[in-house]
Amino acid sequence: MTLSGTNLEHAKLHNRRVVIETIRLHGQLTRAEIARLTHLTPQTVSNITRELEKAGWLKSHQPIRSGRGQPAIPLSIAPDGACSIGIHVDQGLLTLIVADLAGLPLERHEITLPSSQPEQILSQVKICLHKLRHSSEFDWAKLLGIGWVMPGPFNVQGITSEGPTTLHGWENVNINNELEEEFHLPVWVANDATAAALGERLYGAATQLHSFVYLCVNQGLGAGLYLNGQIYDGCSHNAGEIGHIIVHSEGRLCFCGNHGCLERYLSLQAAYEMCGLTGDKATPEALLRLSDEQLNLWLDSAIPATRQAINIIECMFDAQSIVIGGMIPEAILTKLVKRLSPLHRSVRSKLPDELRIRVGKTGRDAAPLGAAALPIMLIDSALSQE
Repeated sequence: MTLSGTNLEHAKLHNRRVVIETIRLHGQLTRAEIARLTHLTPQTVSNITRELEKAGWLKSHQPIRSGRGQPAIPLSIAPDGACSIGIHVDQGLLTLIVADLAGLPLERHEITLPSSQPEQILSQVKICLHKLRHSSEFDWAKLLGIGWVMPGPFNVQGITSEGPTTLHGWENVNINNELEEEFHLPVWVANDATAAALGERLYGAATQLHSFVYLCVNQGLGAGLYLNGQIYDGCSHNAGEIGHIIVHSEGRLCFCGNHGCLERYLSLQAAYEMCGLTGDKATPEALLRLSDEQLNLWLDSAIPATRQAINIIECMFDAQSIVIGGMIPEAILTKLVKRLSPLHRSVRSKLPDELRIRVGKTGRDAAPLGAAALPIMLIDSALSQE
């Protein structure tokens, strides 16, 4: 699998990301190998790698001698060259990860809260950030920025902040202003499913895929679209709101006002309702304690709806694979995926079902890891501060 770059000057940001990602995937590469894999010119690769080395993001290794000419110098990611923070906010849960350039978590904080109101979440985030800034074991100067992700859709009348699968009270909160002014770090805000797709692409089951759709099964349901080597998030950052695709026109009433939306069948909220879990008992861990008979109450309704959604996704995007993950426990997710076979026929029917549908490997950390990658992927803004 290769990532293709472009030699247009205005695509500098994209090309830098492609170089970083290609080196990350292969471990060590010479400049000639990077040029071959990315289809960039040797001069473009030389310029980008020189800039990244100067910033401390890449490191050189022992030269490789083969025949005449100058020896080739392999390059690899310098994990300690910089770090970033990823924050994922969901229903009553805050996850904060500090990751190095290689994606290794340096710190991880998971905090359960009685609600997801902005005041509580922002207060906890600021407490964590102040502790990091004053920690003698942490180099604050190496922080590139903060990626903040949360469920969508954003700014859609009749859907945003409706029902128990969305976050309430955030409509008029300017997260960037809340954090940038106090901590003097750039902040990027994104949909959690989009970030989870990025996390799975960099560190999980999709590292060798250049086109895939990530189904993020959290309290609600969203999809991250990674198409032809790039994240696609739509003109208003709401691409992938697959939870509101109608799979049963006369089906269950959704909180958006429609009937038969997919997330009324495939989501943690749907599982809790079908299995009779309410209040404090409605947690992902509680699903693991259910009997097969109880769990099947949910799976029996989720499977037909999910099969139909997979058929729609495959026919629309012709992606290499669909990866399913999120905060749903892996053991239950594995049962769900196994029961999806046989899948409906689609443009991807030539592949066996186990390649059409894959279980994500990053689990509940897909979104915060993807969030932490945002400052790295938006590398032009980060390097301009050097």
